[in-house]
Amino acid sequence: MSSETVETILIGDVIRTRKPHPCGGDQWTVLRTGADIRIRCNTCGRLVMLDRESFLRRRKALVSRAASPESPSAGSR
Repeated sequence: MSSETVETILIGDVIRTRKPHPCGGDQWTVLRTGADIRIRCNTCGRLVMLDRESFLRRRKALVSRAASPESPSAGSR
């Protein structure tokens, strides 16, 4: 039995990949999580869907964390 830790990936996280996209950008925003993860290139807007294993292998660093869903929005009264 392995003691792997499950890394939390949130919608709205911005990540950096190991290799740049052909457009030259290396930062992506997470749009969907689950067994498959959908990301959007922050430079050209291209959408890519990867299985979780491929995503974790290609990810280099977390650039910024998405705002937590518990925090109230600025526009609420």
